[in-house]
Amino acid sequence: MPGIDYGNSANTGAYLRKSGFRVKKNYGQNFLTDETVLTDIADASGVTARDTVLEIGPGTGNLTRLLAARAKKVIAVEVDSELIPYLTVALEHFDNTEIINTDIMQADLSEILSDVDGDFLVVANLPYYITTPVVTKLLEADLGARSFTFMVQKEVAERMAAAPGSRDCGAISYFVAWRTEAEIVRTVPAAAFYPPPKVDSAVIHLTMREHPPVNENVDETRLFSIIKSAFALRRKTLANALASAGVCGDMTKDEIGDAIEKAGLSRTVRGERLTLDDFCGLVNIIDA
Repeated sequence: MPGIDYGNSANTGAYLRKSGFRVKKNYGQNFLTDETVLTDIADASGVTARDTVLEIGPGTGNLTRLLAARAKKVIAVEVDSELIPYLTVALEHFDNTEIINTDIMQADLSEILSDVDGDFLVVANLPYYITTPVVTKLLEADLGARSFTFMVQKEVAERMAAAPGSRDCGAISYFVAWRTEAEIVRTVPAAAFYPPPKVDSAVIHLTMREHPPVNENVDETRLFSIIKSAFALRRKTLANALASAGVCGDMTKDEIGDAIEKAGLSRTVRGERLTLDDFCGLVNIIDA
């Protein structure tokens, strides 16, 4: 494998081609090569010398080396075994990095983070096709992370940051708002990657909340079961969607409609119109 000038990430594509590396579409591989964007992500993460960083999808290590220069430790989780030699060379001058070759969706996160002492952050350049499952897994795991900084498809970032009840929201919007405060840091053009994707991307920073932003006296598992069901059949009314999903026990569609009215909402309302407060109130009425 040829030596890579890791001081100039713009050379990544040329060196990968020269070494015979073939980009794998099934892994959604688009390697970030723009140094300005890479620095912006490292800055947005807020990493300090006291922090451990869990980096998901380090690729050739362009971002990893910037994080390693600032962090106490970087744990880089990469699914593609063919990229491990590139990462090894990229990080050879850092003694505070650990490379793990595994699929983050199959990984035991508690085991990976078992030796972490002090604050830790998550930074990830996520393949578009698994963004929602990965974000959901990380937030549900309740690992104690201070924040998450993700590179995702621009449209997905906008949905994650959308206010619950707004036109652009989705089920992930409610989950993100319940657990974190979201901020879109910047958009990233396709030209910043090798190979360039067909869409633009965005960097989103999620800061973990100490407490949910609304009513805490609700069963969280039930809350998100109801929300996911409401959006699984988004074009249907909320009553129809919940009845079809069977998440309200033995309640009929009319009884679900009664509960929706009791929550102060229209029987014909769609799930996308509800705020987090609305869903919390509805769940407590359904489960009363």
